[in-house]
Amino acid sequence: MDFHLSRGGAADGPYRLAVTPERAGWEYSGLRVLELPPGGSHRFDTGPDEMLVLSLSGGCAVRCDGQSFELTGRRDVFAGVSDFVYLPRDASVDIVAPDGGRFALPSARAGRRLPARYGPAGAVPVELRGAGQASRQVHNFCAPEAFEADRLMAVEVLTPGGNWSSYPPHKHDESSSGECALEEIYYYEVAGENGVGYQRVYQSTVDRPIDVLAEVRTGDAVLIPYGYHGPSMAAPGYDLYYLNVMAGPGKAREWRFTDDPAYAWIRSSWSQQPVDARLPLNSR
Repeated sequence: MDFHLSRGGAADGPYRLAVTPERAGWEYSGLRVLELPPGGSHRFDTGPDEMLVLSLSGGCAVRCDGQSFELTGRRDVFAGVSDFVYLPRDASVDIVAPDGGRFALPSARAGRRLPARYGPAGAVPVELRGAGQASRQVHNFCAPEAFEADRLMAVEVLTPGGNWSSYPPHKHDESSSGECALEEIYYYEVAGENGVGYQRVYQSTVDRPIDVLAEVRTGDAVLIPYGYHGPSMAAPGYDLYYLNVMAGPGKAREWRFTDDPAYAWIRSSWSQQPVDARLPLNSR
């Protein structure tokens, strides 16, 4: 399996990135990135997936199940929190972008059909996580405690240049009392011309080998079917954004994980360090 998908390497028609469970070789998580020119439109069916429409840049109108939603969006992912729209499975959807834009469509195979809904930017919980050079900003827009879905979980993370996030490395590839089995996609954007970041993924058991150290740029994605993942490293001078999409087989929609024992002590050090003064990186 190719775990690192470079920009354009997994394109499909109007989608700059198209990851389905079938393409990823797993069962639940998916992500498409749709780019529309000014006045552009796109019609599609959600099929067996629940989905979101999230602005990466620009706004749009979304029509689903006879309802119309106006998505204000944002200038870019570093400009602030965006509003979003939830799309149920087995729905026909139209997206129209009068001024053009790029839109992420996170998805998960769903059992229940929930109603289409609008998620306002003002209701998105914003968390400053970690401390020191492990400080980052998390937009928990579709976390279990913030927004109802069947299986889909999605959050955004902003990491200031020079910092590490997704740290300490952790995994969620087993079902146990302390961990949920979740497939995960990371989608990246990097601030500034020629900006780069780095992503580490490595095995958690000898029979599930995975060894990734990827240089990531805007439009890249990394697939994490199993294994420890982290850190996500923002190069000095270049703030890093990533969108996390997760789903799995568990009956409860939960995010429970296990830190790599070699680095778990890092969390206890945060109480002795301040959060990076550059955070929050943006305002609403």
